[in-house]
Amino acid sequence: MSDAKRLLAEGATDAVGFLGGALLGFGIGYVMGLDIFSQGYDTRSILAIALVGLGGGVGLNLARRWRGSRGK
Repeated sequence: MSDAKRLLAEGATDAVGFLGGALLGFGIGYVMGLDIFSQGYDTRSILAIALVGLGGGVGLNLARRWRGSRGK
């Protein structure tokens, strides 16, 4: 695989993993009653923001592990 195709595949899987994880974190926060878009920075909105960030990071890590396991 050429470098350009490899980099494109790497970027695409990273983006899908991060976005999927962030959406999952948002969904979990929504089910828990946390509103990321509430006015001001109260405790509930900060927890929702943290869940989205944590979900994005986990999704990115899982995408990289998946890509690494397919490359071997």
